[in-house]
Amino acid sequence: MKTDSVKLDRYDRHILEILQQEGGLSNLELAERVGLSPSPCSRRVQKLEEAGIIRGRAVLLDSKALGLGLTVMIQISMDRHTPERFEKFEAAIRGFEEVQQCYLITGQSADYLLKVAVPDMDHYQAFLLNKITRIEGVSGVHSSFVMRKVVDATALPLNYL
Repeated sequence: MKTDSVKLDRYDRHILEILQQEGGLSNLELAERVGLSPSPCSRRVQKLEEAGIIRGRAVLLDSKALGLGLTVMIQISMDRHTPERFEKFEAAIRGFEEVQQCYLITGQSADYLLKVAVPDMDHYQAFLLNKITRIEGVSGVHSSFVMRKVVDATALPLNYL
């Protein structure tokens, strides 16, 4: 089912709002919170999954509590802008567990923006020297270190729907 063919009503939006905050709710708990009986609620969630609106559910972990106290934003420049070069870079990045997010960007001198979580500066140096700079085509790296997370949201704004 295509996403643009799904018309979202207030129940669908409410389901999405709740699941973005508490993805681990059972269908019964979700149905009670939304004000539906369990069967229609389950059908709506399934419809949203089939449409690709709900891609999955995840547990959010606290990086500092797990000893990953350093968050780094990395801008990466590539030597050539070819589909093959980008494909190889992206394949390599997908294999690095330190990388939380990777975006191909425009409007900057960099080609990619990465968000990386590591325990400390020593681990970041090893990650940079042993992984990032060894990817064929990487011609420049600019690292910015996060001092404080002011907004760290995962929920999408639904007020535009």
